[in-house]
Amino acid sequence: ELADQLGIEYVWEVEHHFLEEYSHSSAPEVFLAACSQRTKQIRLGHGIILTAPHYNHPARTAERVAMLDLVSNGRAEFGSGESGSMAEMGGYHIDPPLKRPMWREGLEIALRCMTETPFTGYEGTYVSMPPRNVVPKPVQKPHPPLWVACSRRETILLAAQAGIGALTFAFIDPEEARTWVR
Repeated sequence: ELADQLGIEYVWEVEHHFLEEYSHSSAPEVFLAACSQRTKQIRLGHGIILTAPHYNHPARTAERVAMLDLVSNGRAEFGSGESGSMAEMGGYHIDPPLKRPMWREGLEIALRCMTETPFTGYEGTYVSMPPRNVVPKPVQKPHPPLWVACSRRETILLAAQAGIGALTFAFIDPEEARTWVR
């Protein structure tokens, strides 16, 4: 509430699983929805939703993001990511070399679920889903702004090439991040 009153533009909430000493935030949409009812201006960011289908089915991701967008009157931000934690990947049976293509396929299908009426279905490498009308749809069209978690230069480059915002961490010096973005 204070951040909103001070004019801070964004609040971000992560999604992490099994990280006992690092992050206890397995359901960020609950916190963000509560924030949406106690604020008026601040943008509410999933920083991030793990979009590999083993973590979150793309239809559920689309539903969660769209619902937050609705209850916040169009203030949702959709940050996505693949996870760098062996505790998370191992807990959800994700083979580390496959996390990038799993993230990308999950993200692409979630976006289609938010924008297609009805969703026309998909048979891919990691996702199989029949045609369904995934509701609700977000307030922001075609969908809330996209972001991706970036802890490596190649992910920042990928974000730039895809026109997605880059969420970096405090582990990266701001000057170094600026150089990466350039």
